[in-house]
Amino acid sequence: MAVWIQAQQLQGDALHQMQSLYGQHFPIEVRHYLSQWIEGQLWDAIDLENPQEEFKAKRLLDSLIQELQNKAEHQVGEDGFLLKIKLGHYASQLKSTYDRCPLELVRCIKHILYTEQRLVREATNSSSPVGGMMDSMSQKYQQINQAFEELRLLTQDTENDLRKLQHNQEYFIIQYQESLRIQAQLTSLAALPPADRQLREPALLSKRATVEAWLTREANTLQKYRLDLAEKHQKTLQLLRKQQTIILDDELIQWKRRQQLAGNGGPPEGGLDILQSWCEKLAETIWQNRQQIRRAEHLRQQLPIPGPIEELLNELNSTITDIISALVTSTFIIEKQPPQVLKTQTKFAATVRLLVGGKLNVHMNPPQVKATIISEQQAKALLKNENTRNDSSGEILNNNCVMEYHQTTGTLSAHFRNMSLKRIKRSDRRGAESVTEEKFTILFESQFSVGGNELVFQVKTLSLPVVVIVHGSQDNNATATVLWDNAFAEPGRVPFLVPDKVLWPQLCDAINMKYKAEVQSNRGLSEENLVFLAQKAFSSSSNNPEDYRNMTMTWSQFNRESLPGRSFTFWQWFDGVMELTKKHLKPHWNDGAILGFVNKQQAQDMLMSKPNGTFLLRFSDSEIGGITIAWVAENPNKAGERMVWNLMPYTTKDFSIRSLADRISDLNHLLFLYPDRPKDEVFSKYYTPPLSKAVDGYVKPQIKQVVPEFATANPDPASGNPTYMDHGASPAPVNHPHTYGIYPPMSDSMLDADGDFDLDDTMDVARHVEELLRRPVESQWGGQQS
Repeated sequence: MAVWIQAQQLQGDALHQMQSLYGQHFPIEVRHYLSQWIEGQLWDAIDLENPQEEFKAKRLLDSLIQELQNKAEHQVGEDGFLLKIKLGHYASQLKSTYDRCPLELVRCIKHILYTEQRLVREATNSSSPVGGMMDSMSQKYQQINQAFEELRLLTQDTENDLRKLQHNQEYFIIQYQESLRIQAQLTSLAALPPADRQLREPALLSKRATVEAWLTREANTLQKYRLDLAEKHQKTLQLLRKQQTIILDDELIQWKRRQQLAGNGGPPEGGLDILQSWCEKLAETIWQNRQQIRRAEHLRQQLPIPGPIEELLNELNSTITDIISALVTSTFIIEKQPPQVLKTQTKFAATVRLLVGGKLNVHMNPPQVKATIISEQQAKALLKNENTRNDSSGEILNNNCVMEYHQTTGTLSAHFRNMSLKRIKRSDRRGAESVTEEKFTILFESQFSVGGNELVFQVKTLSLPVVVIVHGSQDNNATATVLWDNAFAEPGRVPFLVPDKVLWPQLCDAINMKYKAEVQSNRGLSEENLVFLAQKAFSSSSNNPEDYRNMTMTWSQFNRESLPGRSFTFWQWFDGVMELTKKHLKPHWNDGAILGFVNKQQAQDMLMSKPNGTFLLRFSDSEIGGITIAWVAENPNKAGERMVWNLMPYTTKDFSIRSLADRISDLNHLLFLYPDRPKDEVFSKYYTPPLSKAVDGYVKPQIKQVVPEFATANPDPASGNPTYMDHGASPAPVNHPHTYGIYPPMSDSMLDADGDFDLDDTMDVARHVEELLRRPVESQWGGQQS
């Protein structure tokens, strides 16, 4: 039977648990109307820890949205109309929520399906799993929940034993008091006449013997109860340690690793709600057991019985204190990291959170958190527990914040909203290290007590490495340091050591993740793109990806040494490509219109087999953040021969004047985007609409790109289109019906020595036209007075 059909039959608390799985992140209506489809997908085939699986998750997200849209389209009638609107809204909502992080959708649905299966299994008291959705993550969650259930039963068992021990001890004390009373009576017999004493003494002696025998026997029983209880507590604490290790050293560390990769553009690290619920269960169980151990100690002090129990209880108390200390200090975490490239005199924010704060009632006396910036060396000393004398490496403004408890979410956190790094104190740098390779960290620290000041904790946590800059020009090199650190840092490292060299495929994963995030595109770097980058990085000509599998790239090759024959590093070139694409070329990259990672020779080989007018877009090899157009056309100097032409690269400066699509529209000799797509089919939706006619005697200016050697005749002014006067590359004058003196005389070709066009001259002409068009019509054209 389908899981959803069985889940709908749940009742009471199980039903409430099932309903709480749903919300805006995944509406229950989607689960209901697509139940068969959802349970039929291979969610367990996707490895959530592997970013390369994102494309599979994206396919599932797209299919889910398509199924919702199909379901919406088939709704009819009055009720169907409302449902159609609602399902359409959910489709848009899910796309908006998970389009950039489809793996989170998979994680969400896996959790929902696992929990439903568990609830159904518990309700039917069946040991066999329902369905085949028990993937590794679900099994892990099941193991954690089973361990919590075992801990609950153990804690309940020791609670029952403790009550029994207390009851028996209270009865023992009553009997002991009775023995004292009998002894007092026997003592008082001495004052009686011998006859009376002989009459009453035998009965009292017999009664005293019986009670003392019982007390001796019961004392041994109590001692056994105490030892049995201590052994049970030892077993509980062993399981607690194991469970805490899984949650803190596995799950929480994995969350922190996802948070670190998210700094490189990886999928969001996900919420902390499940982790907090686990940590709160740990805190609750630990505290219950701690209170039980303290009560057992109180019972021992109330009735001391010689034996090993005193030492055992001291050991248990020490162990449980260590466990809760580890829990509290490990769950003081940074929920929102400060920016890893931190500019001085610039406002920044961060959020720290105590996952067990609500459960331990820390908010009853809200602690204050302080933020300090420290160097890499100071961070090393801090982790070695060396005395750093409260040293800092700079001054942060607004660096104190009180933790606040949010009743609705049950979270205790401190939101630093307006911090600013006023100054930074740099250390002596090593060798060739630049200021953008120096790493700092933000230290967050606080102190608070739990259990009515029973325990006082000093907690500290370090942010991810931070690179401090004072000028925007340092940003790209600082980003390289952060990228390398986030990608290749190992858990538990000494701050902030990273390998000096990594395998090329590892670096490919890192820069592909960064590229997709920066460009906000699902179209990442293809294998061909990565081969191009390998050729650039290693100065190689091989086109075989296998040749680069075992090659390593050092940090120096990545962003310290310039590329051969260039004045910039590999990373600086790649970062320039990302910035240009992010700011100006994103839609064209997403459309697949930009090949991009192609060198000049490859472009020539590709275009020479295509008809004249075929062009492609590739990133410039010689300029940071440049893109050029290469096209095939006739050689004007040799009849019947064709050649590939390359335009001087465009940069952000050029696209701030006129967009890529408009520039391609301007160049009439560009006909087909490689391999054979008509250019208007690809770019027309991005063209700027035609300008309106003159208003109040003024003509709106417009810049049009001109390549003189490929200029066409003027369009007919009667057509209603803007008139542009393109100057040809030929030395012979171009005859126009009227000469207005707009263009300066040009007798030389604008081609450079490599056959590339220099657009600076043509743009000067365009700006001259723009200046003239801004003047009143009468002064230029003899029209009406303005």
